[in-house]
Amino acid sequence: MEDAERAAAAGRGARSERTRAAGRHRGTLVALALGAVGLLVGGCASMPDRGEIRRVDASQGVDSQVRVFGVPPADKASPADIVDGFLEAMTSDDPQLATARKYLTQSAAQSWRPGSAVTVLSAGLGRVPAPGDKESEEPRWKIYGKKLATVDERSAYQPESGGGRYEEYLQLVQVNKQWRIATPPSSLVLSESDFQRIYKPVNKYYFAGNTLVADPVYVRQRTDPDSRMDPTTQTVQSVLAGPSKWLGPVVSTAFPTGSELREGTKSLSYDGQNTLRVPLNDIASNVAQPQCQKMATQLLYTVRDLTTSKLDRVELLKPDGKSSLCWVTGSTAAAIANRPPSPEHQYYVDKDARLVRMMLDANSEQQQDKPEPAPGPLATAAGFKVGSAAVTYDEKRAAVVSEDGHNLFVVTLTTAGPMPQQPLLTSRSGKLTAPSWDAQGDLWIADLDPATQGLWRVPAGTGTPQKVDVAGLDGGKISGLKASSDGVRIALLVEKDGTRKNLFIGRIERPEGKGDSPRILVRELRPAAPQMAEVTAMSWAPRGRLLVVGRESGGVDQARYMLSDGSMVAASLPGATGLSAIAASEDEGKPVVGFGEDGIVWLPSGAQWRTVAAGGRLPVYPG
Repeated sequence: MEDAERAAAAGRGARSERTRAAGRHRGTLVALALGAVGLLVGGCASMPDRGEIRRVDASQGVDSQVRVFGVPPADKASPADIVDGFLEAMTSDDPQLATARKYLTQSAAQSWRPGSAVTVLSAGLGRVPAPGDKESEEPRWKIYGKKLATVDERSAYQPESGGGRYEEYLQLVQVNKQWRIATPPSSLVLSESDFQRIYKPVNKYYFAGNTLVADPVYVRQRTDPDSRMDPTTQTVQSVLAGPSKWLGPVVSTAFPTGSELREGTKSLSYDGQNTLRVPLNDIASNVAQPQCQKMATQLLYTVRDLTTSKLDRVELLKPDGKSSLCWVTGSTAAAIANRPPSPEHQYYVDKDARLVRMMLDANSEQQQDKPEPAPGPLATAAGFKVGSAAVTYDEKRAAVVSEDGHNLFVVTLTTAGPMPQQPLLTSRSGKLTAPSWDAQGDLWIADLDPATQGLWRVPAGTGTPQKVDVAGLDGGKISGLKASSDGVRIALLVEKDGTRKNLFIGRIERPEGKGDSPRILVRELRPAAPQMAEVTAMSWAPRGRLLVVGRESGGVDQARYMLSDGSMVAASLPGATGLSAIAASEDEGKPVVGFGEDGIVWLPSGAQWRTVAAGGRLPVYPG
């Protein structure tokens, strides 16, 4: 039982704000320390149900491999003990929160819907008797904390800008001489550590035009207390319910309005051929084959993101659960998803201020012996020095900013010829940021000139530059940017007061209008790395994530993956200190590329960092 004991003890640390406010804990949780922990690490999808039971505090940040359950109310427990017991039981892994409901009156237990929304606090809950209340009467208790985020009815994580105060009141009444809560919280209320133990992030997928877009949400790691659905079924139902409110204005779903799972569906399973079969209701079953295959593609990419098992086929079924509507395999879905092509080269600016490239082989762990100059006018232009660059996804064109940062040019990479005579955009007294392409062929760049400062878009990389209205900058200055490949999101490094840089993501809206180039807007900026005191470099990464170089308060610069909704750090890169630039490909098989003291460095999958070009800088992948 050594593994089980280590798992049960993993999270012991400082007590939460709730512990300090209460002044005592009643020990109202027990943890089932799971045996066979190695099975979990190895990717086993099932959860053992045996092991040592021990009493714990929820504030201990219990390890995710430990099942935590509430303890029912004791006979004639005081109002304080009822409140403490309920708050602890609310953090349990009980799939139906049955123990938490025992602290409520019968009517409150029946009407409470904790799965409809979640309030995430930066620490634990505080609780105090409401002013003027006495325990001998019908007391009210105030629960409070610092709000970090909310998870709404569509499972989307919404960071609380600047942090807000959470506060609700619990009314206690006596039922058969036992204190019970008549007014439970309007949502599930969890500390950040409890939230990350109980919920897991997953991308669901929708279409922007013909391109599949990741929409990050959270689902319970085990059965949902309201719907009784397992995680896979919860996730599929979330896809059918539609995109998150933030992404909704710029994406669409192939599922008809009113599409749901067949009534009574609580669990979806795989067969021996890695096929997931999904029974739908009548509304979803009356569609043509092309639309049906787009529906199945949304589910295949979504469930692949949720599980570690290899899912290669999704079949949609009619309400009888037997008749097939359509199916897609991984290769069919890939064609429908219209994702960017895998890059053939990795680009950077060398010590002579030339744009150069290195060939990537099929395994991404080898490079050609020497980098070669990017072909086309850049290879023959005498005296032109590159400050920064971006290459289209098809690697046929490059956008380059002159070394002095003043002028933007777009050149071909397929034919020789002279450099363009006139720049597309000029920053007269400031500098232009590094440019970025999206998969729709639009070019994005920011100007730091005080007179023309802001975000600019060059339609198709050839049209007249358009200044883009960015809502929510609040006086900040865009000092770096990266458009997502799907063309509906843009990551912005925003500098305020000339000091630190913070990372935000904005939604790119393309209103339908007259002409070929309707006015583009960037709306609803949201923090993408609130855990970091400063961000110095970033890149989009596979599955809608961000790869970010930055530091926490008092820390050193590190490179780490972030979920694009700003909810959490997904993973850190080993040994990634001292980097000032970073680049990742949408193809997970390609190496991460960085720029540091040793020049251009690569991190192939499953390997260590290695220097591939001393003296190079500003690495980029197509995009």
